[in-house]
This record gives sequence, structure tokens and C-alpha cells, in this order.
Amino acid sequence: MPAYILKRILMMIPTLLVISFIVFVIIQLPPGDYLETYIAELESQGETVDVDKIAFLRQEYGLDDPFMVQYLTWIKGFVVGDFGYSFEYDLPVSEIVGDRMMLTVIVSIVTILFTWAVAFPIGIYSATHQYSWGDYGMTFIGFLGIATPNFLLALVMLYLANIWFGTSIGGLMDPQYLDQPWSWGKLVSVLEHLWIPVIVIGTSGTASMIRRLRANLLDELEKQYVMTGKAKGLPPGKLLRKYPLRMALNFFVADIGSILPSIISGAEIVAVVLSLPTTGPMMLAALQSQDMYLAGSFLLFLATLTVVGMLISDLFLAMLDPRIRLGGGSTS
Repeated sequence: MPAYILKRILMMIPTLLVISFIVFVIIQLPPGDYLETYIAELESQGETVDVDKIAFLRQEYGLDDPFMVQYLTWIKGFVVGDFGYSFEYDLPVSEIVGDRMMLTVIVSIVTILFTWAVAFPIGIYSATHQYSWGDYGMTFIGFLGIATPNFLLALVMLYLANIWFGTSIGGLMDPQYLDQPWSWGKLVSVLEHLWIPVIVIGTSGTASMIRRLRANLLDELEKQYVMTGKAKGLPPGKLLRKYPLRMALNFFVADIGSILPSIISGAEIVAVVLSLPTTGPMMLAALQSQDMYLAGSFLLFLATLTVVGMLISDLFLAMLDPRIRLGGGSTS
């Protein structure tokens, strides 16, 4: 195991370098840059342009340098924690994403916990009570959750929360806590506003997890080793927990590679509809405005979390399922 982990970590370095190069190519593909777009926008509005400031930014961040020089400067700064400068916000990237990153992590982690807490018992019940009224009811709810667009559910819940509870979800906290340092009062305000985004974002994920867990568990329950366990007189609960349920959870663990990036990206469309101050809308705005260092930092964060998530999921899968061998070879 230690040798495998070391090998995977060493493989992550060239992988992330290749990804970082591709990311930099993508953010450089559109013609021009943010400063040119900014100048054109000011001139179209009849405003004057601070030529000295534009020239300083071009020289400071080497926007006129060759492509490879710009890339090497960016990736060297990324290694030491300098993620570049956001031209749109006129601040370093590290100063912009801090508070939004914290809110995104809170929303995402609570949503993941909500999804698992709901999907596990319902999926197990549906599989162990196949074709019962409860199974049909849960199946219907699952299909309904998958078929309902998140942005539509967000609009409905936004209205109901305001009418029934008098809670405005926009901003994810009371106005007096905006742009304020974290405190107990701010945390309580976030938790008060958190339940609507969690339900909206977690609905489709919960529904799909219920369907997958039910299907995987039904497949395991029909295998020969379950019949053997029943013939040996194992209690149904112990038999379910120790063998088929353990094997049916493989896809939960395999999803870690996609769950970690979602902690940063969040549900962009839902965040826009609910006016959530998370990183998703900021990433979309950075891509649209060609704020290259802000957009590139987000994309590289996502790639890093994906690679790390895949490593974690592989290790957990090996611990969960004894049929998986890290070396990839067969055993006799």
C-alpha cells in the first residue's frame, strides 16, 4: 500500500502539469484579454481609460510576453501560493475566493451529508422490500426527483420559504453579516438560510443515488454467496451489512473523485437562481469576462481535487472490496 500511494502521488505531478498547460491554453484561446475588453467597454460608455494603470498591469503580469513565459510565470506562482491577479475585482485571486470558498465548502459538505443520509436508508429499504408499496412509492419519488430541474425547484422553494417562513435565501446570510469576518452569529445565520439550497441541490443527487443503490443491492442479493449465508443461518441484518451492502457501496466510494470538485464548483445554476455567494457564479463570470488568472485558478483547483479524489476513491475501494488489487495483477 505505501509503495502504491507513493507511485500515485508521483504520477499526479506530471498529470497536473499537463492539465495546467491545457487549462492555460484554454483560457488564452479567446482573442484579446480582459484588459482589451475592459478598454473597449469603457470607450463604448464614453469614459476615459487610465493608460498608466493598463500599462502597469500589462508589464506587472507580463501580458505581452510570449505564451510559454506567461505560463511558466503563472505555474511558478501557483506552486508558492500566488494565484495571480483578478483584473475584474482589482485584487489578488487569493483575497477574493476566501469567503466564497468557505461558504461553498459549507453548502457542499452539508449537501453531501444530506444526500447520503437520505439515500442510504431509502435505497436499502427499496431493495429489501422489492415490489412493495413502499418500494413503488420510493421509486416514484426517485423518478420525480430526477425529472425535476434544480433551477425550477429552486424557484419554488425560494417562494415557499419567503411566504411560509419569511426567510430570504438570497445571499445565504442576513445582510448585516455580508463582508464581515466569521463569527458565531454569522454561522447561525448561514445555517438558518442553508436548508433551502441543500434540499434543492441534493434532490437530484439523492434520487439518483437511491436508484443506483437499489439496483446494485438487488444484484448482490441474488448472488450465490447470499443464498449460502442464509443456508448457514446468518441473521438477515448481519448478512445484509457484512456482504451485499458492502459490495453495493462501491459506487458511493467511486464517486469521491467527482464529489471533491463539486465542493469548489458548487451547483452553478442553482447558485445563480438563489443568489448564493459561492464560487460557482464567480467562476462562470470569470470565464465570461476573460479574467484569466481567476478562471485558470478555479479550473486548476478543480483538476487538483479530481486527481486527489480519484486517489482517495481507489484507496477506499481497495479497503472496501477485497476483490480489488492495487497492483492490478491476479492472485491465485
